[in-house]
Amino acid sequence: MEEIEQGALDMDRPGDVLRRAREAQGLSLQDVATRTRVPVRQLSLVEAHDYAALPGIPYAVGFSRAYARAVGADETQIAAGVRRELASADVANAPRYEMFEPADPARVPPRYLAWTAAIIALLIAVGWGVWRSQMFTPPTDEQIAAQVDPQTSKPTAGQGVPAARPAPPPTQGPVVLTATDQVWLRIYDGTGERLFEKQMAKGETFTVPANANNPMILTGRPNAVAVTVGGRAVPPLGPPERTISDVPISAAALLARAPAPGSAAPGAATPPISGTAAPTPATGPAAPR
Repeated sequence: MEEIEQGALDMDRPGDVLRRAREAQGLSLQDVATRTRVPVRQLSLVEAHDYAALPGIPYAVGFSRAYARAVGADETQIAAGVRRELASADVANAPRYEMFEPADPARVPPRYLAWTAAIIALLIAVGWGVWRSQMFTPPTDEQIAAQVDPQTSKPTAGQGVPAARPAPPPTQGPVVLTATDQVWLRIYDGTGERLFEKQMAKGETFTVPANANNPMILTGRPNAVAVTVGGRAVPPLGPPERTISDVPISAAALLARAPAPGSAAPGAATPPISGTAAPTPATGPAAPR
């Protein structure tokens, strides 16, 4: 590109300077239009100094600056020259649509960005319309019928509120033995294997293993052992101060026994659990069978 002398800029008109700079680079007006995104017709008007044919003074200055950047000329001096010519020319009657210089056409967003923004706006509008239609759609007859009438759910005068049914007794649960006094006992399974044997202190507990095979108990003080199944108390294992042995203490066996204390008639004695009951031996408890 040929150097443009400062004196040439001062003596030549802006359009001539731009045209010579374009020709020095071997560019056509179409090439400059591609670089600047300014129509060829507007660029030709800038070269011809026909500023009155442009939309207004701001466009004349803006197009000239974009042209100068595209061909490597000093855009500041070109813009100053255009303003001087506009000031001296009779362009008072030229249409002026804006009081500011337009943005650089090269910085105008591409067309695909405009289409993308339009599509996004359309999707937002459609989504808002769907949401609004769902929010304000009246309920159907089926939906209304499915709603419970609060008046029908209230008991009328004279009707009592039904009492809550008592919770059914547990059918299974952990078997827990609690010493209510100092007591010796032995727990063993159906094969005679010893599971637990100890002199228990008052308040001490033992939970029978859930996987024990037909667990049984041997003790000389069944009245000192409180038994619960799943937290529910069951009748005593035997008469007071009488040795019992081979008494099943699985959850099923205990729950299949006589009803819990309090359900029998007054004065009725609670039968002991099936097993062997004998007087307490003086020498100690008998061994399991």
